[in-house]
Amino acid sequence: MQRRHSYKTPKQPLQFHHKNQTDLSAWQKGGRIVSEKNVQNRQSPNDEKNNSKQDSLEQALSYFEKVQERVSLKKNSVLQKHLTTLERISLQRGLPPEAFDVLLNVALSGKHADTVNTRLLKSLVPASVIPENSVVSAVSWLCVSKCSGNIQLLFLRWLITVFDFIDHKEQLHALYGFFFSFLQNEKMCPYVCHMLYLLTRKESVKPFRIRRLLDLQAKMGMQSHLQALLSLYKLFCPELVTITLPGKTKTYFKNSGGPWKAAINTVRRRNQENYPVSLPLFLGTAQPQSRKRKWNTQLIIPVSSTNKNNLEEDREKNCVDLYSTNESFPVEQLQTFSQLLQNIHRLEFPSQMGSVLRNPLLLHYMNCIRDEAIHLRLYYWMGQTLQEECTWCVADNNQYEEEFKNFLETVYKAECFLQEGFSSCEEFLYKSLPLWDGYCCRSQILRLVSWIPLSSFSEMKLHLYDPLAQLFLTSSLYFKCSVLESMKELLQNSLNWHMINLDSESDSQVHSLNTTLSGLVNMVAELVHFVGWLSTVALRLENNPTFLLYFILDFYETVCDMYLKYNMPLLIMPPAGVFYPALLSMDSVSLNQLCYIMYRYRTNLMAAKENDLSKKKILQFKFSSQTYQEYNQYLIAMVGCLWTSSIFQKDTHPQGLRMDDELLKKTTVQEFKNSFNIVYHPAMMGYAILFLQQAWPDDTTFNLSLIKGKKWNWYLEYLYAQGLTGLKVFIESSVNRVSQASRSKAGNVKV
Repeated sequence: MQRRHSYKTPKQPLQFHHKNQTDLSAWQKGGRIVSEKNVQNRQSPNDEKNNSKQDSLEQALSYFEKVQERVSLKKNSVLQKHLTTLERISLQRGLPPEAFDVLLNVALSGKHADTVNTRLLKSLVPASVIPENSVVSAVSWLCVSKCSGNIQLLFLRWLITVFDFIDHKEQLHALYGFFFSFLQNEKMCPYVCHMLYLLTRKESVKPFRIRRLLDLQAKMGMQSHLQALLSLYKLFCPELVTITLPGKTKTYFKNSGGPWKAAINTVRRRNQENYPVSLPLFLGTAQPQSRKRKWNTQLIIPVSSTNKNNLEEDREKNCVDLYSTNESFPVEQLQTFSQLLQNIHRLEFPSQMGSVLRNPLLLHYMNCIRDEAIHLRLYYWMGQTLQEECTWCVADNNQYEEEFKNFLETVYKAECFLQEGFSSCEEFLYKSLPLWDGYCCRSQILRLVSWIPLSSFSEMKLHLYDPLAQLFLTSSLYFKCSVLESMKELLQNSLNWHMINLDSESDSQVHSLNTTLSGLVNMVAELVHFVGWLSTVALRLENNPTFLLYFILDFYETVCDMYLKYNMPLLIMPPAGVFYPALLSMDSVSLNQLCYIMYRYRTNLMAAKENDLSKKKILQFKFSSQTYQEYNQYLIAMVGCLWTSSIFQKDTHPQGLRMDDELLKKTTVQEFKNSFNIVYHPAMMGYAILFLQQAWPDDTTFNLSLIKGKKWNWYLEYLYAQGLTGLKVFIESSVNRVSQASRSKAGNVKV
């Protein structure tokens, strides 16, 4: 699509073509884009309105371009009119690319008072892209000091805010030294550092620049903006920056968005409402609409300045050269995994770090090449974005909740791809969870929580466990289930991380691994105990619902297999407040789930005991006798409940179901000593009745006491056929039916 660069061309209504659109500008000047057969013979009222606005904009731009002398705002109604027109149109639709050259030159040339120049700069809201030449021309005005320091500062803030809208960057990179010279200005220094941070490449790091930053640090103290630039320099050239820098700072730079951020968002949303057709947002087919809301458009890799206009030609003409040259490989041309492998040593990440999150090839690069500079840039960008866009931490951000959800979803998918969480995301969660209402972006937040790396209990309790517990205890059943699911995924991610690191360790690293593993075991144990407490309280609050019980037992399906499945020398039994509600559940699914969990506990404990006796493994972590004791108590209770009808007599757990015979007699249940097993259990009686109906359809008495002897065995086979595999493996592993005589009496049990 052709774009005419003169704002004086004949006016035409805006048209979009969803296949060939190269930017999102609402200011097309060169005729209609769509085919002639779709052109309407008469203009709609909206077209006429657009033309009227375009006329006003052209008149305003023409006025400012021709003004040569300093004009007072108060005494000149024409200036006031055109200034108001610019402000109105920029807030409604944004400005076309060709407008920036005129307005930047006027604002920075000092022709008007600071009041006018300030309003001009604040009205520079892009509708699509900003030409690099316009920016370079504007920067040149800083050399002659025609404008005041306040205007220079405001210009820098604007430049940082719209940095990702600039169509090319090469000439800006060439001005790196010019921007660096402004560090001596104490007022401008934070914003200059921010600009340099965006422009810095490895070749930008020079010894004299490092010395200058160190001198500034000695003079001003350790400022976050200086620390940011020095940290980036150190990552590129660690041999040049030998000083020790503090750990990562949550916020390196102040928010520069100021008056433009809200306007950009408003323009973007209004343009989306007016043109709901899905526009292409893939490589080289669209320009970003918003700087800060990168999850809508800036997650797309920007086209490089050298190949944007002739991208398709270069792909064919220079295909061979791209693989042989020592120059940087254009990231927008990275299309296949083979290209990544062949050019991995000369791949340069885009300035817009958000574009990395949706590109699996660049995520592969991050996994393969541990480039700390990339991680630091991503850390800064993501931390800044999360902090500024959080809908419950920042006032007036509620209208952007859906966009924030999409961004969090993208971050979560990137974490899943990398199989690790982002440290900036972890810091954001720790900071924002105490303020979270548990409703906004619930699904996204809880999924991000699952990628938080485990740390010391004091830190986890303060930043994660306590805020979640407060919401958990006062929220709905569905929120409780969502938290339990998140905790299960957090546990699984931590165990998978342990497995990966365990496999990568050599024999010479076993001693250090023992120390690391000991800490991880403690952190995992604390997480399991925390979830056990949450589960116990939740079951009491919600009156033991089956839906909640499913998520709790699902968590313990992971816990019971930690030793064998994840090589984690740890097994923790569920608390009595979870075990007994599951054992006495009215739902057969919960009971079957509990049986399977107990079977896996048995398998893991037996494997641990065998390993302890054989001492085959180097890493020795012995389970406490309390674990075995608690398992045996639960096992006796289960067998008594499902097989021998002796749970009320033989349950030895302190919180168990043991009752005196005198108390049991008061229940008026006949033969209470033989009336609680897989036939009479509340979750199993439905199966027992169906079994009698199918086996003896003519018998309508439904006498459950008939299920004994051979019928007991038939009933077991019937239960197994119903899909109760958990019950089957539990009985086969934990109940020893020694003889036919014992089977006919419902079997004696040896555990």
